[in-house]
Amino acid sequence: MRIYPAKPSKVYFYATCLVDMFDPQAGLDAITLLEQQGIEVIFVEKQTCCGQPAYSSGYDKQAKQVAQSQIDLFPENWPVVVLSGSCGGMMHHHYRRLFKGDSNQAMVDTFCDRVFELTEFLVNVCRASLIDQGDKSVVVMHTSCAARREMNVHLTATQLLEQLDNVEIREQAYESECCGFGGTFAVRHPDISQSMVEDKTQHLCATEATELVSADWGCLLNINGALEYQNKALRGVHLASFLLARTGGQ
Repeated sequence: MRIYPAKPSKVYFYATCLVDMFDPQAGLDAITLLEQQGIEVIFVEKQTCCGQPAYSSGYDKQAKQVAQSQIDLFPENWPVVVLSGSCGGMMHHHYRRLFKGDSNQAMVDTFCDRVFELTEFLVNVCRASLIDQGDKSVVVMHTSCAARREMNVHLTATQLLEQLDNVEIREQAYESECCGFGGTFAVRHPDISQSMVEDKTQHLCATEATELVSADWGCLLNINGALEYQNKALRGVHLASFLLARTGGQ
């Protein structure tokens, strides 16, 4: 069981490449959420990919090079808050495996211990208490496979949503099933991926929720693309943006 530290005065912020390229506002919103907790947020501009695509495709050498380049960017002993359970899982768990037996393994393990997914950090480190300022809303949440199975942050994301008095949370059928994205899986197996996302969107729409949230932009890209193709009204937003809007943040 993970032991969580006391709330720090500073954190590093790891936006992820998908947020950086497709929804930088979600990154800014997440930073605001952290600043509302009285924390100074340090964004290192040279950060890039965490190395997961190479790692999951079997390119361990290249993934290790990327991982080392990222680790070197965060030298201070501050938590590294990651805006994705998938990237968080890579940095918290799989970096250890890439460097197992290396001379600098102890340093890498220390870095991995400093990595937290955003909702995990808000709940278990900041002990955040949210006050809902929004109108009544019906929400369904999708959690990425890595976020659920490696980081267990579907639990902390739900805990944050449950703090919002005017938000009704509806659970989709087969909630734990993959949306079909899976990084390079969607590229290498497009027909299977399409079938999976069609199932996922069917179950999401069947809840009759008016809003869709997720803490992983890879899944949102896949699901939103399928919803748009199907001419569905439902669209997903990153959980950080949803939480900030509900709590009156700017």
